[in-house]
Amino acid sequence: MNPANWQVKMQHLKEARLLDRVDEPCLRLLQEVFEPCTAAPGEVLLSPHEHNHYLYLVLGGELAVHLDSLEGSPVRLIGPGECAGEISFMDDLPPSAYVLALEDTVLLRVHRRSMQLLTRSPQLMQNLAELLCQRVRLSDRLIINSEQNAKIDKLTGSFNRRWLEHIYGRESARCALGGQPLSLLMLDVDRFKEYNDRHGHLAGDHALCLVVNTLGKLLRPADSLVRYGGEEFVVLLPEMTFGDAQNAAERLRRSLAEINSFHSPIGLLPGVTISIGVAPMRLNDDLDSLINVADRALYRAKEQGRNRVCA
Repeated sequence: MNPANWQVKMQHLKEARLLDRVDEPCLRLLQEVFEPCTAAPGEVLLSPHEHNHYLYLVLGGELAVHLDSLEGSPVRLIGPGECAGEISFMDDLPPSAYVLALEDTVLLRVHRRSMQLLTRSPQLMQNLAELLCQRVRLSDRLIINSEQNAKIDKLTGSFNRRWLEHIYGRESARCALGGQPLSLLMLDVDRFKEYNDRHGHLAGDHALCLVVNTLGKLLRPADSLVRYGGEEFVVLLPEMTFGDAQNAAERLRRSLAEINSFHSPIGLLPGVTISIGVAPMRLNDDLDSLINVADRALYRAKEQGRNRVCA
């Protein structure tokens, strides 16, 4: 951080959101304590590993906020008129994120020793409270987004095992309480290793996406299609009897068997088939025991020649 040798003007302060509607006498006092400075591109202003003593106002340029590390995309950008470091400035604890300059950035900063001067203005403190509320709401959205992403398989867009554990606990309890059945399908893409070896792993990725896109169109909104691992998938079918689940499994199997080839970003690729094991939820079944029953049925389907349903 490089100090600048020009004087802070009243207009600089009036352009800051934090100082919006703050009276002129207070602004004149703040004009004496804010220090002009500049940050070069890539310079880190705030880090969770270093204590922060300053509140920054951005006059020109742009700052980026990163949560866990400086790698990857920023979660927020800070432009002219906005501020940075307000939370660590207020609570006197290390920052919770990294803030760095994306370009040559002109700033005003005030040291924490001038905190009492800032608290003299009710309007400034109201602005700061509103700003902190916005930060909390942003954090809540980031948490919600990260939780949603944690439940989704990035390759196929289907749910992942973490979601399966969550949804099974909820749906099994609901079905048991209401005296409703619940069934589970365990399916596997036939000879997937051979498919990868022959057509390449990228083709295999597109084949897995084909499976998810095709099956997803035939499932009910209440059903959950989960990538269990590799080329294995689980389908949770709440309020569906064992017999209806077998019929549903056959429809899913047939839907893929009828696709001889499909278009992908890397060209025309051959289709794939699936083998499916079906299991009904029994009294005292947990997720592991139910999957174990479906997995044994899936093994029988493979032994009998693949591209079939076994229960």
